[in-house]
Amino acid sequence: MSTSLNTRRPTEAETEATAPTAPKGLLPVVLTATFMTALDIFVVNVALPSLQGDLGAGPAAVQWVMAGFSLALAAGLVTAGRLGDRYGRRRVFGLGLALFTLASAACGLAPTAAALVGARVAQGLSAALMGPQVLAILRTAFSGAAQARAFARYGLTMGVGAVFGQLIGGLLIRADLFGLGWRSCFLINLPIGLAALPLVRRSLPESRAPQRPGLDPVGVLLVTTALTGLVLPLIQGPQLHWPLWTGLCLGGSLALLAVFAVHQHRATTAAATATTATTPLVDTRLFRDRAFSAGLLAQLAFWLGQGSFFLVLALHLQFGRGLDALGAGLVFTAIGLGYLITSNTTHRVTARLGERRTIALGGLLMALGLGLLALTAYGAADGGVRWLAPGLFVDGLGMGLVIAPVTSVVLAGVEPRLAGSAAGVVSTVQQVGGALGIALIGLVYYGAGDPAAAFGRSVLALAVLELVLVGLVRFLPRGAHGAPGAAEAHRAHEAPREG
Repeated sequence: MSTSLNTRRPTEAETEATAPTAPKGLLPVVLTATFMTALDIFVVNVALPSLQGDLGAGPAAVQWVMAGFSLALAAGLVTAGRLGDRYGRRRVFGLGLALFTLASAACGLAPTAAALVGARVAQGLSAALMGPQVLAILRTAFSGAAQARAFARYGLTMGVGAVFGQLIGGLLIRADLFGLGWRSCFLINLPIGLAALPLVRRSLPESRAPQRPGLDPVGVLLVTTALTGLVLPLIQGPQLHWPLWTGLCLGGSLALLAVFAVHQHRATTAAATATTATTPLVDTRLFRDRAFSAGLLAQLAFWLGQGSFFLVLALHLQFGRGLDALGAGLVFTAIGLGYLITSNTTHRVTARLGERRTIALGGLLMALGLGLLALTAYGAADGGVRWLAPGLFVDGLGMGLVIAPVTSVVLAGVEPRLAGSAAGVVSTVQQVGGALGIALIGLVYYGAGDPAAAFGRSVLALAVLELVLVGLVRFLPRGAHGAPGAAEAHRAHEAPREG
C-alpha cells in the first residue's frame, strides 16, 4: 500500500457532488452543544463568589472549579476525535450530550465543594466527547457554500457563548430563580440538553471512518498524560507564582509530546504499509497539507488572545472600574454587538474576499480595537466605561470575521475519514492556546501595579498578537475560496440554506 496521502484540497464542485444533503435540524442540535460548552467555560466566573460562600470553598477548591473543567476538556479532545471515527460521530456526540446534561445537574445540586469539582471534571470530559464530533459533522455533512454558512454559524455560537457568558451568569444570579442562586448557572443546561437529546438520532446523520480505526492505547496514554502535564501548570501556575513542580510538568509534557509525535509517525507509516493493524490517533500525513499546518498556527495565534482578553477585561472592569458582575457583563455587550454583525455575514465576506483576506481583515480590526482600548486605559481611565465601547465594538467586529474562517480553512481539505482525528487536533489547539494565552498575558497583567497600566499593557500585547495572526495568514494556501475568480465560482455553486 502506498504511504502517500492525497492532500489536494477538493474543488467546490467535487465536494458539492459527493457530500450528502444535511438534515434540516442538524445545525440547531450540534450548535446547542457548542453553546453550552462555551457558556460553561465563562459563566462560572460570575458564580465563583456566591458558590464560595455557600459551599465554604477554599481558594484551592475555587481554582479547581474552573481548572477541572478546562483540564479535562483539553486532555480528552484528541482521543474523543478518534472515538467518533471508530464508533460513529452521532453516537459519541449523543453520549457526550447526555453525560454533559447529567454532569450539569450534578454541578447544580453539588452539596460540597469537592462534589462540585468532581462534577466539573465530568462536565469537561463530556464536552470533550462532543467538541470534535461537532467539527467533524460540519465537515462531512455540508459542502461548498452550505459548509461556509455552517462554520459561520458555528463561529457565531461560540462567540455568543463566550461573549455573553458573563452577562447570562450575572442575570441568572441576579434573578435568583426559585432561590437557586449560583446553581442556576449550571442547571440552565438541563432543559436545553433534555430538549436536544431526542433530536440527535432524528437530525444527525451517522458517519465514521470506513475501516473502524483502532484506538491506539499507547497513543491515548501518551497524549492524555502530556496534555494534562501541559495544561495543569498553565492553569495553576499564575495563581501559585510558578512553583518548581509547574516547570517540571511543562518540561515533562513537552518531552511526552515529542514521544507522542514519534509514536504517531511510526504508527502512520506502519498502517499505510499494512505492516500493523494499529491505527494512529493522529495521522501525521495531515500535516503535509499546508492548509492544515498553517491553519493550526493561525488557530493557535487567535486563541492565545481570546481567553486572556476576556480575563483581563473582566478584571479591569471589576477591580479597575469597580463594576459588579452584572455591570461587567453588560459592558461585554459592546463586543457582542460587533461580533453579531460580522459573524452573521462572514460566509458572504469570505465568498467575496477569500478566507485569507477575511482572516487578515478580522485580525487588523481586532488589533485596531485593542489599540483603542489601550488609549482609554492610558488617556481616559477616569472617563467612564462608555469610552471602552468603541474599542470593544471594533474588536467584536474583528472576532466575527476570524473564528469561522480560521476553523474552516484547517478542515476544508481534510478527507472525511480523517475528519474526527483532525477535529480533535483543532479543538485541542483551541483549548491549549487559551490556557497558554491566559498564563502569558497574566504575567503582563500582574507585572504592572496600577490597574489601568496593567490593562493597557495587556491589550497592547494582545494587539501585537493579532498582528502576528495577520502575518501568519500569508502562509495559508490559496484554496477554492481564495483563488482568483473563486468568489464568482462560489456564488455560482451557492445552494439553498440548510439547517
